[in-house]
Amino acid sequence: MSRAESLGQNMSGERQPPALYLLFFVEMWERMSFYGMRALLVLYMTAATTAGGFGWSRAEALSIYGWYTGLVYLTPILGGYMADRYLGLRKAITIGATTMMIGHISMAFAGEFAFFLGLGCLILGNGFFKPSMSTLVGSLYQEGDRRRDAAYTIFYVGVNTGAFIAPFISGTLGERVGFHWGFGAAAVGMFLGQVLFLVVGPRLLGDIGKYPRRAAASAANAVKETLSQVEKDRLKVIFSLMIFVVIFWASFEQAGGLMTLYTDTKVDRMLFGWEIPTTWFQSINPVFIMTFGPLFAAMWSWLALRGREPSAPVKFGISLFLMSLGFLCMVFAAQQSETMGKASVLWIVASYLLQTWAELCLSPVGLSMVNRLAPARFATVIMGIWYLSNAVANKLAGFIGGFAETLGEAQLFGAISATAFTASMVLLFVLAKPLRRWMHGLG
Repeated sequence: MSRAESLGQNMSGERQPPALYLLFFVEMWERMSFYGMRALLVLYMTAATTAGGFGWSRAEALSIYGWYTGLVYLTPILGGYMADRYLGLRKAITIGATTMMIGHISMAFAGEFAFFLGLGCLILGNGFFKPSMSTLVGSLYQEGDRRRDAAYTIFYVGVNTGAFIAPFISGTLGERVGFHWGFGAAAVGMFLGQVLFLVVGPRLLGDIGKYPRRAAASAANAVKETLSQVEKDRLKVIFSLMIFVVIFWASFEQAGGLMTLYTDTKVDRMLFGWEIPTTWFQSINPVFIMTFGPLFAAMWSWLALRGREPSAPVKFGISLFLMSLGFLCMVFAAQQSETMGKASVLWIVASYLLQTWAELCLSPVGLSMVNRLAPARFATVIMGIWYLSNAVANKLAGFIGGFAETLGEAQLFGAISATAFTASMVLLFVLAKPLRRWMHGLG
């Protein structure tokens, strides 16, 4: 029995469908490619031209990073609509994966044209791939199947297994050999995932996700004509929580931009006389996800058996509170680097640990919640709309990170911490109860 299968049995008490483990590994390779490129992106843009980069300023690099990561989560609305209406989930995944692979190959070549062409392909391809893959996981289960939440946590471990591998492969190649070698390695990861999906998928998935959902003429008409009051209430929960998801991801995505630049220049990375590559710090969060993901799933299951599992809105509130503590650690790090020249690496590790716990209370919980609450006939479109909050948040993250040079890192980290704390209090003490009522028993 594989680690993923063992994880699935331990979390739910029942075997998961074999197709889940296929999707686990396909997502793992796709995320390896995405996070490998992500670990290098701002370093590549800010590196001197003599070092193989573009020599752009931190503000310019973070702005482009924000546009890229924002648009990556905007295109899933289009991709989700195309999958539901015309393509089917599996064909949309193949189109998305192929387009992303072309993007990584383009970035393996020098020059601004190849760079922006690559980013464009990644943005477009992700729009087809991401909502379709998330919806396909939920499609393996019938309504009310208690294995679904555990399945999304297993799937999320796959995401972070790829994110863990990425900095050691693409990041190390990019920093030590050449940036374009790192981008090329990301293309290989994408290729492996797609081959696995095309070869093994037909046998394990059968007809699941093969055909588009043509029941309604369009998502807009379906919403207008057929939504019951219960469905409307449940959609209100999704859209309300998207506001708080924006705050969460705008904070969390500092890891790929501002925190990467801060770690590169103001953190003591020496270990026994050897300097830890900056990109390797991007593996801290995935390691913690793989370590604590099963524990969080077991904790939710243990609480559920006793009728004490928090609702999704409460979990979101806890998530934002933990995020505020994570950035409080960064305030202490910034104060230390201001007075002593370099901050201790322990502050960075502590911040990533708290951010990981926050992520486990929000990201897989949110995917599972959307899959439960969204009407099945246009579930992929709703999943794409859910990712719209990530789009706004990622662009906002780049905009916020650009203020570090004018405000100072300690002040900016403190503002992020205070915002997350305020949002957590609003959710926990004002909105949690009415939102749970609107979920009509699917909390």
